[in-house]
Amino acid sequence: QVQLVESGGGLVQPGGSLRLSCAASGSIFGIGTMGWYRQAPGKERELVARITATGTTNYADSVKGRFTISRENAKGTVFLQMNSLNPGDTAVYYCNADVYSGSESGNYWGKGSLVTVSS
Repeated sequence: QVQLVESGGGLVQPGGSLRLSCAASGSIFGIGTMGWYRQAPGKERELVARITATGTTNYADSVKGRFTISRENAKGTVFLQMNSLNPGDTAVYYCNADVYSGSESGNYWGKGSLVTVSS
């Protein structure tokens, strides 16, 4: 059974940093684009950053220059390094990936990791 599991969320002060990780597990042949989305209270889920299998990245304007997405293809893992965090970054962060896994191939979501930026 294919799963995406996030880790690394928590409480951080404004100006601080956090690193999120997401690992794919299951009988996986390959992984295409991986990404991070976030949903703040009362708002719709939005794209934060994504990275293709060949390393092409794109970011939401609100996080450009502060967040960096990366991946380790051999481990089926994607990371989000978040610097200069501000209260506006408070949200549940979700990992997303296109997974190739035979009959289980499809687009998958993790369960989410809460990031709270507060003093």
